[in-house]
Amino acid sequence: MGKKLRRSSTNRMIAGVCGGIGEYFDIDPTIIRLLYVLISIFSAVFPGLLIYIIAMFIMPREH
Repeated sequence: MGKKLRRSSTNRMIAGVCGGIGEYFDIDPTIIRLLYVLISIFSAVFPGLLIYIIAMFIMPREH
């Protein structure tokens, strides 16, 4: 069975979205978090925050 994109239960700061993306792509979640913060800052914060909240509700939790 293939990998599934899920929120991380072990590598989380807020809801595990960035940790789950990092685990899915085999990238250090810290790099994903830094990229997320930079993109959010350069896009006037609101779109980045909205995307995170949407991802938090769409991505299932890891068991």
